[in-house]
This record gives sequence, structure tokens and C-alpha cells, in this order.
Amino acid sequence: MSTCSVSKGCFVFKPSTKKRRLSDKTAHDFRCTSSDSEDTELRFVTCQSLWNQIKSETEQIQENLNKQLLDNLVSFLSRSHSDFQEKTTEWTCRMKFREIPTAALVLGVNVTDHDLTFRGLSDVLQDNITPYVALLEAKDCPGIKNLMQKLMGQLMKCDIDVDSLEDEDCVQVSQSRIRCSMPSLISWYDSVTKKTNSETPSKKRNSSSRHWQSPPVVVIFKDMESFTTKVLQDFIVISSQHIHELPLVLIFGIATSPMIIHRLLPHSVSSLLCIELFQSLSCKEHLSTIIDKLLLTSQFPFKLGEKVLQVLINIFLYHDFSVQNFIKGFQLCIVEHFYSQPLSVLCCHLADIKKRVYSLSHDQCENIRRLPSFRRYVERQESGKQIELLTNDSFLKEETEKLLEDLHVYHENYVRILRCLHVFTSSLPKYPLGKQIRELHCACLENRVWETEEYESALQLARMLNKTDLVTMLQQCVEILMSSSGKEFDRAVEKLKEFLTQFQNLEAEASQERHVSVSPQKELQKKTDLYHLQKTLLELKESRRSKKLTKFEMLRFEVVDYIDSLVRRYLVPADERTLHEIVYFNGAAVLRGHLNAAPRTALHTALNSPHWYLKNQALRCDGGGISNKAPDICIVYKLHLECGRLINLVDWLEAFSTVVMAAEEPNADAASSDQVDDVIHARFIRAVSELELLGFIKPSKQKTDHVARLTWGGC
Repeated sequence: MSTCSVSKGCFVFKPSTKKRRLSDKTAHDFRCTSSDSEDTELRFVTCQSLWNQIKSETEQIQENLNKQLLDNLVSFLSRSHSDFQEKTTEWTCRMKFREIPTAALVLGVNVTDHDLTFRGLSDVLQDNITPYVALLEAKDCPGIKNLMQKLMGQLMKCDIDVDSLEDEDCVQVSQSRIRCSMPSLISWYDSVTKKTNSETPSKKRNSSSRHWQSPPVVVIFKDMESFTTKVLQDFIVISSQHIHELPLVLIFGIATSPMIIHRLLPHSVSSLLCIELFQSLSCKEHLSTIIDKLLLTSQFPFKLGEKVLQVLINIFLYHDFSVQNFIKGFQLCIVEHFYSQPLSVLCCHLADIKKRVYSLSHDQCENIRRLPSFRRYVERQESGKQIELLTNDSFLKEETEKLLEDLHVYHENYVRILRCLHVFTSSLPKYPLGKQIRELHCACLENRVWETEEYESALQLARMLNKTDLVTMLQQCVEILMSSSGKEFDRAVEKLKEFLTQFQNLEAEASQERHVSVSPQKELQKKTDLYHLQKTLLELKESRRSKKLTKFEMLRFEVVDYIDSLVRRYLVPADERTLHEIVYFNGAAVLRGHLNAAPRTALHTALNSPHWYLKNQALRCDGGGISNKAPDICIVYKLHLECGRLINLVDWLEAFSTVVMAAEEPNADAASSDQVDDVIHARFIRAVSELELLGFIKPSKQKTDHVARLTWGGC
């Protein structure tokens, strides 16, 4: 692993793929780096347990969301493979035109999530259909030769017993000896299928229970847009000539549009493919499901604050549309909360709260008393209870248990009413409170939603809903509230059912009144003189001005007002609840610092203040000075900040030498002085080269002994 020149680039050496044993020092490292010594092990175990539950839940969600897509792909493979086995007239006709069964899988622009989808697809195919699945990436296949080597390498590994792989090098040598071509692949496939058919009945029964007879060879192009046109054309043309000998099926992973197939491939090549289109679920719908199952539920005690959730959603919407990155950000929030919050030991399920509360130490009780929400709670109590809360730990623990139980009940009620409000507001014109429930959730977390202009606008629009929509919304709200386990909403359910009954009774009353009442317009149809006509028109105008509300309008107002009362009662912002700091993570600045990378700012901090990263206070210089103990690149960087657009290298070298030699003895002999100058010169050249590599300077064409400065403003 040697390089010819380190100054010309950055070289990465990947480690070997051999499995390494996992270290058991994770919990120990968590304890050592934590600033609090109490209950850190329990906090770590709680954090790990919570994340494992959330991880399994997310995997189940993703499996359910991709199930329909995977089932459709399996059905497509079944149809294409049945044609190959039956040798029907249709298949003979297809062979005449040499068409290859191809699935165009449109996955969207969230490229980072594609690996998970392809991994799940590969597992399903290998478990139920065929062991011969190859995943190809454009970076590994710059030419047709590389593609064939990668394809045969992956397929032949499927046929090798894992227990027989004692040495990796032997396998590499045996594969390199095989000529990578389509005839070699066909002969290998024939030998493998004949070997399978000649097995004993018991082995054959076990293998056929999982895989099909003469299983197809599935080749998945994970990123079709990145493949070169020539590689795809050559592979498709070669494969079409041997499709009658090899049951090949292609799957194209597409991030943009299916039209990319016709842009990359000419008609003469695309006509060799029998393409069927498959569309995956939208990444926005995927995110909505993740938020609904992880955040809008009482299953998990950990919650995200409004600003933290907004940071994660903004990164998703404006950066990558990656659900996996959203989940990783959520994981980072969990780790950061349990690491930085000493009282996160109480962020657990309701069944464990009592045991953990009564095991709190005096210092942890003091941490509870220092919480801002608890201090506001104490100020609202009477003087006798205030003294008990601030001095008696036992009384404090009893009160803490009650408050945490109330917080758990608040979450359950909050989610139910939030869903009911979303039912009413998600279909309003222009969506004043947002179309997605996550937008409404953020608005409710931010402040009292009923005090906002958007909420008032939503109420005004809700008071103009027609009867059909209103009845449908009430029925959905009844279903939501009846799904609650407690008896909190029994009265609300009865009230909503009463509204539904009144709406049904209005139809009969309205039909009767329609026959009895005589409208003023009918009076105008009778013959009359000008005076009576004018009088009738004035009465009609006055009646319209002082028009009374109908029974339907009055009932509609009652329904909207009742929903408004539920919102004001149950959708109180979380930061107004006592002890919300225990379960809510509000470190938006910390999360933004981890996820929103700012490399230029980090470089400026590292070069201008090296003590910040090196944790060496000897490198600190107050007043804008330059320490001669700092790394050479830091000295050169600070000196270049004092220069203009063009920097004279000679002056720069002299200034660098002055700073470095500041601590040297003035009575050094001439020989040593010359030697030091050469070393300093070499150090200067290296530092300037590193600064050029980082992009701060570049050579100037105006003057050969000058360099041009590229950055301004200090960062």
C-alpha cells in the first residue's frame, strides 16, 4: 500500500472484509464519557432497549410498505419463468424476437434508501424463488468485461458452500481462472441445474421447497442512470442472443423516470427488452407512516420537541428525501437525550416508572427541583405544599410519579384529539393548518394552536362545510375516540353520536318545511301594481338582511364549537406540561450541528483556533497573536489572513520564519542557523501545499512568486 506522491491527492485504503469481533466496552465508554456518574449504566441500557424496539418497529413498517411492491415483482418473475419452462407459442414468439423479461423499478430520488429496498428484494428472491441473484452497481462496472466478472463472481458464490470457504484467497484465484463470458455462464448454469436435478430425493425435496425448478438468473442494476450506454447495450445484445439457453431476468433500479431507458438505449436495443413498470411508495408517504407510528403514539415514551422535529423534516424535504437518514437522525436524538439528560432514566414505560422514581438519589431529586417546568409547577402550589416539594424527597417522589403518569395520559389524549382535528382540517381549502398531520403536530407543539390566525381561518372554513362532509368527519372522529383504551372520551363519543342523530333528524324536518313554507319569490309572480311591488321588494331585502340561522347551520356551529373545546382542553403545548424535559428532546442546536455539516466553518475554527480541537491550552493566543507552538499550517493560515488578494511567497516565508524562530536562542552558530533555515523552508513549503490542497490559495498567473487568495471574511 504505497503511493508515489502524497502531496497530489488523498488515498483511501479499505480494510479487509473479514468479520471483527464486537467490543464489549460500549457501556463502559458511555459511562466514562458521561458527565454524570449516577445511573449511567441504567440510562445506557434504557437507551439501547428503546432504540432496539424502535428499530424493529421501523423494519416492520418498511417491510409492510414494500410488501405490495415485492409481491408484484415476484408475480412478474413467476409469469416470465413459467413461459420459459412451458415453451409455449407465446414464449417461442418471444424467443424469435429475443426479448428479455425486464422490470423497470421506479424508486424515486431518495437514492440512499434504495439499498434497503434492493436488499429486501434480494432476500425475498433468494429465500423463495432463486439463489442466483446479482446486484450490480455502475462504479463496479466501467466496462462489459468488469460487468461480466462481477456478475459471474456473485452468481458463483451462490453455489459455493459457506463452510468450505476456509481461505478467501483460494476463492479469488479459482474465480479468476474462469473465463468471464456468456457461454461460460451458460455452461456453469447447466452444470449447476443438472447437479441439483441429480440429487437424492430428500435433498431435492428440501431445495425445491424453497426454490423453483430451473430457477431464473436475476440481474439487478441498482443505479441504471449511472451505467454507461455502451456497457448496457453490449450486455443486453449479448444476453438476448442466449436468452433461449439462460432464463435471464433484468431489474432496472430507476431514480428519475422510466423514460431514462429510452434515452440511454436506442430503439434497436430497447426493443430486445420486454419491459414492465413497477412504482414504489412515495418517500413522503413513507415518512408520514414513520412519524405516525413512532411519534404519534404512546407506545414509545421518548418524544421530539417542535424545533428538533422541524430540523429533521427540513433536512428530509430540502436535502435528500431519505427516510433512512431521518431514522438515523431520530436515533441520534435518542442517544443525545439519554447522554446529556441525567433524568432520562425516568424516560421509560409506564410500568417501570414507580420502581425507578423511588430509587432516585438525593442529587437526582435536586435535578428534578431544578427543572424549569417543575419550578413553575411549584410556584402554582400553596405554601405548605411548596415546602414539602422543596425539602421532602419522599413527597417529591410521590408527586413525580403522579406527574409522569399524568404526562403519559396527556400523550394518549393528545394523539386522539390531534387526529380528530386533522380529520376536520386536512380537507379544507388551501389547508390553513397543513395537509399532513406532521404539520399540524408541529403547530400544536410550537404554541397554543387555538391562538393562531391559521386556526381561526380553519374554524371559519369548517363552519361552511356541507352536511355530507360534516357527517363523514364526525363518523371518523367517533372511530378515533372509540379506539382509546381508557374512558376519557366516553362522554365525547356520546356527544358526537348525538350530533349524528340530530343530522339524521334534520332531513325529515327539512322535507316537511319545504312543502309548508311559501317563499317571497312566489308573491312576486302574482299580478300587482308598482306600489305593492316596491313594498314586497323592500320586505324581501329586509328579510335577507335579518335572516335567521337554519337548524342545520346552528347544529354545524355547535359541532365546530365542541371540537374547538376539545382542542383547547387536550392540545396544550408539551412545554407547558410539568416534567416534559424528561421525555422530550429539545436540543435543536446540537442536532443541527451534527447533521448540517459546515466544513468551511470547521476548517476555519481548526486552523485559526487549534486548541479547540487539540484540547491543548498552550496553543491559545489572546489578542489575535500567533503562537510558535501551533502546527505549521495554522501559522501559515493566520499569516495569510493578514494579506490581500495576492500573497508574496518571499514575504510570507520571512513572516513564517520570524514566528517559528521567536523562541530560538539568538546566539546560535552559523552552521546550525543554515540548517534550521532549510528545515523551516521545507516546513513552509509543506504547509503552503496543504493550504492549497484545502482550497484557500492557488498559483497566480500574474506573478510567478505570488499566490492568489481564494477565501475572504475569515470563514
